[in-house]
Amino acid sequence: MCRNIHPLHNFAPPATPDEVHAAALQYVRKVAGTTKPSQANQEVFDQAVAAVVAATQALLDGLVTTAPPKDREVEAAKGRARAERRYAS
Repeated sequence: MCRNIHPLHNFAPPATPDEVHAAALQYVRKVAGTTKPSQANQEVFDQAVAAVVAATQALLDGLVTTAPPKDREVEAAKGRARAERRYAS
């Protein structure tokens, strides 16, 4: 999985449309093997991103959980702490 795609489910506040789009864009870029498609492939690339956005939003809307929502700042701090431990030498 792409390292830039982060979990979007069960956060307070919920994932924004921009976050869903960014995750979809990263996914399509990874699958396509390019960060910027050629002009010939731009339309199909954009269609794929739109399809992944729709599927991702449907998934997020349909998921249920009894766990309390996670705090974005707390999770970000945990990630920074993991990165510090990983890269400390």
